[in-house]
Amino acid sequence: MNLDEIIESALHEDIGDGDVTSLSIFTQNTCGSARLLVKDHGILAGVPVAENVFHKLDPALQLTIYKQDGAKISPGDIVFEVRGSILSIVTAERLVLNFMQRLSGIATATHNIVSMVNDLDTKILDTRKTTPNLRELEKYAVRIGGGHNHRMGLYDMFLIKDNHIDFAGGVIPAIIAARKYIKKIEKPGIKVEIEVRDFSELEAVVEYGHVDRILLDNFIPEALAEAVRFIDGRFETEASGGITSQNVRNFAETGVNYISIGALTHNFRSLDLSLKAVLPGNPRRDH
Repeated sequence: MNLDEIIESALHEDIGDGDVTSLSIFTQNTCGSARLLVKDHGILAGVPVAENVFHKLDPALQLTIYKQDGAKISPGDIVFEVRGSILSIVTAERLVLNFMQRLSGIATATHNIVSMVNDLDTKILDTRKTTPNLRELEKYAVRIGGGHNHRMGLYDMFLIKDNHIDFAGGVIPAIIAARKYIKKIEKPGIKVEIEVRDFSELEAVVEYGHVDRILLDNFIPEALAEAVRFIDGRFETEASGGITSQNVRNFAETGVNYISIGALTHNFRSLDLSLKAVLPGNPRRDH
């Protein structure tokens, strides 16, 4: 799904044949304004999505933006002010907040992890553990937070995992099958990554080769450091499994090239944001 499809589907899900509460109180010609207020500390993400939601619902709405994606935000900050039909503003309110709170939460969680290892060469990756149909947006939020995207889906990179290996009969048969398929589909540039679960599998993969990256799954830092030394730069290395903000630096200090953390997009806290009406006698504060 692209952004337009995501927003159109979300608007249809939320509004259906009309926002009965707002339609009972306002006409389309009743005008006013509202501000997106910050009630939390974090990294902002989702401003372009909010713009798209407002303008898809009502192209006449006007936004004045004070904070852009990637900005550090604090309680009391104003992200933007939207002016125009009150009916349109309140109808779009929840969808705008749902997107922005979630994306800002992901960006903040990513930023917090990245800041713990940003003096090292290890890159922090997301995974495919995303909300169905929202992967494009959630991976965008990871990038805003300073992280990097792993593959977007099952189509743009080989990742041979435990079940593939077990059903194929081992790491080598799985690699052979992947390489044969690359020739068949004529995608010579597509990368091959394989997961190894112990040193026996690691040694077999390193000896056979024909992969681009080795995923060292559930290796404790000491074992990971030993594995990275053994690989000795012959292949890219990635660590995953049980890595959190409490131990990420220990893993990064092993010299591994990448650390993938599924929690960036499936176990984060949404940022607290609020869309509030601008009332007479409540002027916009300076920024």
